[in-house]
Amino acid sequence: MGSTAIIQKPHAVCIPFPAQGHINPMLKMAKILHYRGFHITFVNTEFNRKRLLKSRGPNSLDGLPSFRFETIPDGLPESDVEATQDIPSLCDSTRKLCLAPFRNLLSKLNDTSSSNVPPVTCIVSDGAMTFTLDAAAELGIPEVLFWTASTCGFMAFVQCRRLIEMGLTPLKDSSYLTNGYLDTVIDWIPGLKGIRLRDLPSFIRTTDPNDLMLDFAVIEMERAQKASALIFHTFDALEHEVLDALSSMFPPIYSIGPLQLLLNHIPNSDHKSIGSNLWKEESGCLEWLDRKEANSVVYVNFGSITVMTSDQLIEFAWGLANSKQTFFWIIRSDLVEGDSAILPREFREETKERGLLGNWCPQEQVLNHPSIGGFLTHSGWNSTIESVCGGVPIISWPFFAEQQTNCWYSCNELGIGMEIGGAVKRGEIESLVRELMMGQKGKQLKKKVVEWKKLAEEATSRPTGSSYVNIDKMINEVLLTTLNILKVV
Repeated sequence: MGSTAIIQKPHAVCIPFPAQGHINPMLKMAKILHYRGFHITFVNTEFNRKRLLKSRGPNSLDGLPSFRFETIPDGLPESDVEATQDIPSLCDSTRKLCLAPFRNLLSKLNDTSSSNVPPVTCIVSDGAMTFTLDAAAELGIPEVLFWTASTCGFMAFVQCRRLIEMGLTPLKDSSYLTNGYLDTVIDWIPGLKGIRLRDLPSFIRTTDPNDLMLDFAVIEMERAQKASALIFHTFDALEHEVLDALSSMFPPIYSIGPLQLLLNHIPNSDHKSIGSNLWKEESGCLEWLDRKEANSVVYVNFGSITVMTSDQLIEFAWGLANSKQTFFWIIRSDLVEGDSAILPREFREETKERGLLGNWCPQEQVLNHPSIGGFLTHSGWNSTIESVCGGVPIISWPFFAEQQTNCWYSCNELGIGMEIGGAVKRGEIESLVRELMMGQKGKQLKKKVVEWKKLAEEATSRPTGSSYVNIDKMINEVLLTTLNILKVV
């Protein structure tokens, strides 16, 4: 029997799009790869690094011996505002200005004279950061694009060029937003049978032929073809028709979620010290929830990007109050566009015995708490997946990007939610909340989401769960292909 050289440690550079809903799943992915033996370099923007240090403390980015954090600039003007940056500006800036600093970072990491880390062997990049593909190609290493939104949302984005070519978008004028045009059924999208224009990503509602976000979607979908593989934060049973259709359109695809359930199989508690919330979490809400009966609390959170008017805030407030249900409502400081999120004193008096307000919270723990009976949400994909994992049915008020598609899919294909239609009115909010928590429809939704929860647990179970198997396949078939592994002779 002969001997073998030491196997080189793989080194993955993980770079999310710099917004909360993208950072969270990418960090989960990085933790899984680290547990599987990878050296990890996790790349934040300088703006988000400052926010993370402020929200989680000065030592929060110290990482672990083989899990380190680096930064690159995002190209936007410096700001001390604790809020999500303007998304269209961020998309434009990262696409045009981030490649050069990212190249420089990779060169620094690969400089063995000044670095004691192994050379970079692969890149795991957010699907909205395809400029990284150029850097991977220059180094001759594989790159996986991680689509942190839904697979159905990705499929909808793929159609943007065809929608433009067919004249369905941009809209001819603003009257098309209200004249029934958006109710047009689109019958040719694989896996999304019966979807309407209004259920497609919000970018198609523009009247501008040079709309930045519509253009961004077209370009990013086309560049995705250059990736070594695509990974999606979903599981086979949840979006199987769409996954099947995409498998013939793109490079190898792998469904690898829900990541939080896969992380639950990792015994190493060191990873728990590494967090990603850009707002300071208020964990005291869990003690408040402990005092509530099972399935008795409506959780309300519209995510990290959604903004609303003061009038909409008031309508949501009185809808919740008039429903007479117990609620826990997250109200970010920047939730109301151009104004402070101020609730009427009468609302606070009316609900002080059965309502809790917060600025931010550990959402996964909240949705897994037995007292939570329903979720009023913007239908971001992280929130949708976390609802499924917690077995919590939803009321949806989609706001941006593919949230409209997620809402349609959740209500029509998964059967786990109800949608708020049109303008926000307190009467409809009251009615939907009561139905979710007390009505027959709510019971049906609860039954269905619990069934999906069981399928999510099966997908992530060892050793045969589809997502568990797909993680292994993706690592071995894509991420490790550049390593020169010597076997014992």
